[in-house]
Amino acid sequence: MGFLGDIGHFIMTPLYYAISAVLVAWHWALTNILQMNPHGGATWVLSIIGLTLTVRAALIPLFVKQIKSSRNMQLIQPKVKELQKKYGHDRERLAQETMKLYRESGTNPFASCLPILIQMPIFLALFRLLDHHAANGSGIAFLTTDLAKSFGSAELFGVIPLKATFLQSGGSIAVQVVAALLVVAMTATTFTTQRQLMSKNMPPDALTGPYAQQQKLLLYVLPVVFAVGGIAFPIGVLFYWTTSNLWTMGQQFYVIRNNPAPGTSAAKAKEERDRLKAQKHGKVVEAAPVEEPEPERRPQQRQQPKKQSREKRKKSSGPRPAPKPEGGTND
Repeated sequence: MGFLGDIGHFIMTPLYYAISAVLVAWHWALTNILQMNPHGGATWVLSIIGLTLTVRAALIPLFVKQIKSSRNMQLIQPKVKELQKKYGHDRERLAQETMKLYRESGTNPFASCLPILIQMPIFLALFRLLDHHAANGSGIAFLTTDLAKSFGSAELFGVIPLKATFLQSGGSIAVQVVAALLVVAMTATTFTTQRQLMSKNMPPDALTGPYAQQQKLLLYVLPVVFAVGGIAFPIGVLFYWTTSNLWTMGQQFYVIRNNPAPGTSAAKAKEERDRLKAQKHGKVVEAAPVEEPEPERRPQQRQQPKKQSREKRKKSSGPRPAPKPEGGTND
């Protein structure tokens, strides 16, 4: 455990400094610029929300990469199905051909998980920062002992300690109600975000492949995980994660609306909006010509001669010449 503990400390220490620096900077701005109460619960909640917005803004490049990877995964699903039909009996060959397809299309199947994977250490560092150091009044990194004690004693609306959890509410109904509402909001926004991606920005072919199965698994598993774990999160951490989910939902809605994947319902809706917008500005938008299928050409059948009676055949052929006598003729 000593070796693993050293590794964890080596990873988490830079995150403690980064997170505490942003958190303290927001707290300083709210206290000195907006003249808010430095020990008030609202000040610390807004500082946590500011920290969330800062972290999510820094993760925008990863989110763009995630969107591109997800779109490529959707577009190559028909080719993946063809490979499955062709090499379904040979798993090793199927894996090789699938990875080759990913390389050729510039697709990283793990890129869609990058924002979540990057956020988890940040989330754990924030959880440790608020649940242990701030709650116990012990400073760390840029969160001094005085600031830690200030956060540890901060109460939202004067009755809801930010360090309290649903399970450790101290018998306060107000704490349990606020914690439950935040857990429900966190779970609902997680489900809505995944559902939005599947229902609007995935072509029909991608809804039946392995990528779709992965998305369906995340659709139902992640909300359950957050709901179960959320009851043990401090109120301050719940504010962070709920705000982060709202950011993700809004960011994804913007991307799907303005840059949808081809062949999806969102793409059709954007085409209709663009057409109506062009008509509103007096522009004539011609619909894409619909190519009608060419009629099937059948090989020309050879006409069969009509059947004639024996008498008609005799008349048409005329009288037959008399046969010549053998041996010549006598004059």
